[in-house]
Amino acid sequence: MAVVKKSQDSNTDEKRVLWLLRKVPLLEGLGPERLAQLASEVELREIPRRQVIYLPGDPGDSVYIINGGRVKCSKVTRDGKELTLAYRGAGELFGELAVLDGLPREEMAEAMKNAMITVVPREILEALLLEDASLCLRFSQIVGRRRRQLETKIEHLVFRDVQAKLAALLLELGDDYGQEVQDGIQIGVKITHQEMANLIGSTRETISLTLAQFKKRGLLDMRGRSVVLVDLEGMRAAT
Repeated sequence: MAVVKKSQDSNTDEKRVLWLLRKVPLLEGLGPERLAQLASEVELREIPRRQVIYLPGDPGDSVYIINGGRVKCSKVTRDGKELTLAYRGAGELFGELAVLDGLPREEMAEAMKNAMITVVPREILEALLLEDASLCLRFSQIVGRRRRQLETKIEHLVFRDVQAKLAALLLELGDDYGQEVQDGIQIGVKITHQEMANLIGSTRETISLTLAQFKKRGLLDMRGRSVVLVDLEGMRAAT
């Protein structure tokens, strides 16, 4: 696994980690003493942009919480083809399957922007889940929701054409990152044509062509690397 930068002052680290952990939705129900204990048991890491956090085959011995930045989780074939499983942002966790089975990683995780993450050893989070039913329920809900999202992705990959898959992706990005502007909903995250292709199992060239078709039909507008959804109903009909 790639080398990452770590802070040196342990007292400062614990205070900083405690402050960051208080902002994590999954941990909202933990009391102050238990949260302070957790802060002393985890590790804070700074991950530069495009740094790989773990690769397939790496040990599944920890779960990661994103305190800032954006992380991509993806499957990569031996010949370099990539299918993006999900992007995770601040307050979210990734690598969560390690808690359930502890098996080696099957996917790759990479920082898409400079990221701050908290590394929680598997046994620490496992103990927390066993002692706190509410926390266990929230964790189970996250795992269940992501399972449904993956099932939907598989359904789209198998049964929908590129146009429908791209329209569904743009609507999803609009729901997650949309900002109202005068002529529609601007997707408030910059995403390249290649990243879109990796998310829906297509190619960059096909994505560029389909986006141009959507623009010609008046469904969207392009502003640099930002997309503005101009006709939401028309985009839904395209799915």
